[in-house]
Amino acid sequence: MAGPPTHDSASTPGSGSLSGRVTDKTGSPISGATVYIPDLKLGVVADTNGYYHFKSIPSGKYLIEVHSIGYKTVTRTVTVSGPVSLDLTLNDSYVEESAVVVTGLSKATQIKRNPVPIVAISHDYLATNLSTNAIDAIAKIPGIRAVTTGPNVSKPFIRGLGYNRILTLYDGIRQEGQQWGDEHGIEVDQYGVDRVEVIKGPASLSFGSDALAGVVNLIPTQPAPEGKMIGDLMLDYQTNNKFLGGSAMLGATRNGLEWMARISHKQAIDYRDKIDGRVFGTAFNETDASASLGLHRKWGYSHLDFVLFDDLQEIPDGSRDSATRRFTRQISEADTVREIVPDADLNSYSMEKIHQHVQHFRIYSGNSFTLGSAGRLQVNLGFQRSLRREFSHPVLYKIPGLYLQLNSVTYDIKYFLPEFDNWNVTVGLNGMYETNNSTDGTEFVIPSYHQFDIGPFVLAKRSFDKLDIAGGIRYDSRSFDNFQLYTRPDPMTGFDKAVYGADTAGAALQFDKYKRCSPEFPAVSAPRITSPINSP
Repeated sequence: MAGPPTHDSASTPGSGSLSGRVTDKTGSPISGATVYIPDLKLGVVADTNGYYHFKSIPSGKYLIEVHSIGYKTVTRTVTVSGPVSLDLTLNDSYVEESAVVVTGLSKATQIKRNPVPIVAISHDYLATNLSTNAIDAIAKIPGIRAVTTGPNVSKPFIRGLGYNRILTLYDGIRQEGQQWGDEHGIEVDQYGVDRVEVIKGPASLSFGSDALAGVVNLIPTQPAPEGKMIGDLMLDYQTNNKFLGGSAMLGATRNGLEWMARISHKQAIDYRDKIDGRVFGTAFNETDASASLGLHRKWGYSHLDFVLFDDLQEIPDGSRDSATRRFTRQISEADTVREIVPDADLNSYSMEKIHQHVQHFRIYSGNSFTLGSAGRLQVNLGFQRSLRREFSHPVLYKIPGLYLQLNSVTYDIKYFLPEFDNWNVTVGLNGMYETNNSTDGTEFVIPSYHQFDIGPFVLAKRSFDKLDIAGGIRYDSRSFDNFQLYTRPDPMTGFDKAVYGADTAGAALQFDKYKRCSPEFPAVSAPRITSPINSP
């Protein structure tokens, strides 16, 4: 029979334990309640008598979340130093407390105590709002919109600004994938997103100038609680475009070692509207996979994640036959005569010859090291490879027109000073190194380039009884170097190709060589003030 956990008489310096009991307002135990520490990405589940126990966690001050189905989620702040007991009481209310967020902050914080304008979108909201991608699922949130060029291509807009003015994160790691283009969606598995946090407004202080309009942080499913195995199987069907989707996930945590894996697939035919019927060029076929490993110890935690995104997406051009108003498709390079698209092709899951193939590979590591009384160090590193091929030639259809290959190395290092007199101070450094190759296709819309960004910053927050004030300073520097490009027609295909050296004589100059190293004006945040009294 389960009972209260026992504490060790002595604890390792710099570490401690946390235990207690979760009950309802009558004192009855709540079996299966989840107790979660966001800053440590660590959770446990209460036993049949309501007892929970974190065996060994780094000493420090943490915000903890406690939730169970049918009860109001509560948050508590606890200081861990040696063995600590904390009993928790949940009320049977469906009115939730202010959500806990982690984006753009020095530590997990309730929204009502956060000076940054931010909204948290829960998993329940994402699951109950019909969509075909992760961005469409949040487009109904006030202040957030999506620009869509097909049912599986959407880009976020915050208060009218988008593209390179919005920074998209995946699990806190910046997403890089040719986000400047209309037809370039966010390469993320929608089924793997557990919740979303959106900063609605400038966030350059924490993330650099690319976050001028805001930040969208797509947070994947969190690891299983200690000693538990979790899994889910989702099946999705939508009648309009005969959308077929599904995802399977399995994960477990034991003795601080955690793993998780997910595989997803979705496909659809051309969608239908009441005016045009089936809209030609809107079918897609996407397959995604991810795997993660993690280790939790008294010194902190370390996570290693792998993500694969593979999407075949048709390209709509909207061309119609003047007599029948039916959709037509290109059948020759000259495009002087078009073919009317038959109904069988409008209702087919097969990809047209003119389509784009988008692949995104990601490996990243999130690490948090507790330095005892000296504070905490967080190191997030990532590598991404984005491949985007647009097959725009109807005859030689295996030759890509646009072929962009983007490699990105991102880094985000933060040192959290020990809290003193209700001050939370963070010193950090983040940025990225990118290489983009655009010369392997037949169309050249941007040059090949190298880019290096670096931005040191300091953030500070002071909490009073009913008041929170935050501010900081940042300095960004960017080195950008794009390469000269000459092209001439390929005698075999007739398409343009890149040429070098002696072959550039008489060739067409597409891009001049350009280099710039530009320190940017410091980003200084005026103090932001919030009071939980008037917060939602």
